[in-house]
Amino acid sequence: MTDERAYVLDHIADLHADLDAWLRIPSISADPELAGEVRRSAEWLAEAFRRTGFPTVEIWETPGAPAVFAEWPSGEADAPTIVVYGHHDVQPVDPLELWETPPFEPTIRGEELFARGALDDKGQVAFHLLGLRAHLAATGRTAPAVNLKFVVEGEEESGSPHFAALLRERRDRLDCDAVVVSDTTMFNRETPSVCTAMRGLTDCQVDVHGPDIDLHSGSFGGAVPNPLTVLCELIAGLHDADGKVTLPGFYDRVVALTDEERAKFAKLPFDEQQWITETAKSRAPYGEAGFTTLERIWARPTAEVNGVWGGYTGPGHKTIVPTDAHAKLSFRLVADQKPLEVQAAVKQYFAERTPPGITVGVHFYGDGVRPCLTPIDHPANAAVVRAMEQAFESEVLFTREGGSGPEADLAEVLEAPVVFLGVGLPDDRFHAPNERVVLPMLHKGAEAAAHLWRELAVTDLSR
Repeated sequence: MTDERAYVLDHIADLHADLDAWLRIPSISADPELAGEVRRSAEWLAEAFRRTGFPTVEIWETPGAPAVFAEWPSGEADAPTIVVYGHHDVQPVDPLELWETPPFEPTIRGEELFARGALDDKGQVAFHLLGLRAHLAATGRTAPAVNLKFVVEGEEESGSPHFAALLRERRDRLDCDAVVVSDTTMFNRETPSVCTAMRGLTDCQVDVHGPDIDLHSGSFGGAVPNPLTVLCELIAGLHDADGKVTLPGFYDRVVALTDEERAKFAKLPFDEQQWITETAKSRAPYGEAGFTTLERIWARPTAEVNGVWGGYTGPGHKTIVPTDAHAKLSFRLVADQKPLEVQAAVKQYFAERTPPGITVGVHFYGDGVRPCLTPIDHPANAAVVRAMEQAFESEVLFTREGGSGPEADLAEVLEAPVVFLGVGLPDDRFHAPNERVVLPMLHKGAEAAAHLWRELAVTDLSR
C-alpha cells in the first residue's frame, strides 16, 4: 500500500465531514433568491482551503456569484504551476418530490452519498483537499511539489456567464503550465478513464414567415408557400443521406480522430445495443456514416432539431395555411470549430435555400461555447494517467465528453493545456433527483490527486 493511499484511508472521515457540512448549503446559482447561499458556499470553501494550509485564499467578486481562489507556492524554483478548476454552485433540485431524501441533507446509504452537489461538483473539489494533505504527508513536504492554484467558480450551472471575463481580469494571478479540471466522469466503475475533450455548442431559434395572416387552406392552399412545409424541408436538408451536416464549410476545421484514439475508444467495454435500448431508451443507432456510436457522441459535430411548432395544434382541426413556423436548433461542435463561424454558416444555409414568398430569421443565444481538446499523447495527460493507474491499479483508458463547459475559456485565456481528473460515474444522476456519489470513487480521486502533484512535478509540460 502506498503512503498516499494509507493516508487517504486513515482520513476518510475528514472528507465525509467536509461534505456533510458543505452539501447542506443550497448554492443554486440559477435561483436569485439563493444568492446569499451561493456566497455562503464560497465562504465555506475559502475557510476549508485555509484549514488545509493554503497561505493565500481570496474570494473573487464577479457581477454574479463569487469565485474562490487559493494559492500555495511550491518553493521549488523550477516547479511547474498548475491551476485546478471546479465550481461550488449546484443545479436546481426540481422535481423535489422525486428525491428519496432531502437534497440538502446529505445521506449515506451503503457506499453512496446522496445530496445535490455530491458529485457535481462539490464532491470532486473536496477530494482535492484530502488528496493534497495525503501528498504532503507521503512526501514529507511542507508545500506541494508544484505551484498549486485553485479557481472555483460559482456560476457554472448557470452557464458561466462571467467566468471568461474573470479569467481575463485575473490572468496574471492564474498564469500556469497546465489546468486540471475535476468536473467530469469516468467510463464506468470498472474502467477508469481520462477525458481528453469537451464539445462546444451553439443554438438558435429559426422563425419562418409566410402570408401575413392565416389563410383558408381550401381557398389558398397549393397557391401560396406554406411556412411549415418550408421549415420542414429546410431542417430536413440539414443532413444528407449519410448523416453528414450540410452547412457550408461545417467540417473544414474539424480535427480528425487519430488511429490511436480510435483504437483506444474501441478498447472500452461499450455495449452499443444496451446503450441504445437501456440508456438512450431508443430502438436503433443513427448518425454520421463511418463512425461508431462513441465516436459520434464524443468526436464528431452534430446538428439537432430541439423543437418545431407553428400553425394550429389545438383540439379538432383548423384547416389553414399558417402565417408562421418556428424551430429550435442546436449544434454540438468539436475542435477546432468556432461557434461564430458555425453561426454564419447556419445563416448562409437558410438564406440560400429560402424560397420566394418566405422570410427566415435566425436568432442565436449568445456567442456559443467553444470546444476543447488536449491530445491524448500530451505530457500532462500522461501524468494524469500515471496518477490514476497508481490509485486504481488498472489500465486507464481515454474518453471524451459530449457536453460543454468553460474548459475552452481556460485553455484559451490561460494558454495552457486542460486535462481532466474526475471520478464520477455516468449513472450518478448529476442534474437529476437523487444525485449521488459513490464514496470509494471519491477516495480514489483523493489518492489520484495525491499522486498527480508528484507526477506533474517531474513532467516536462513545455510542449
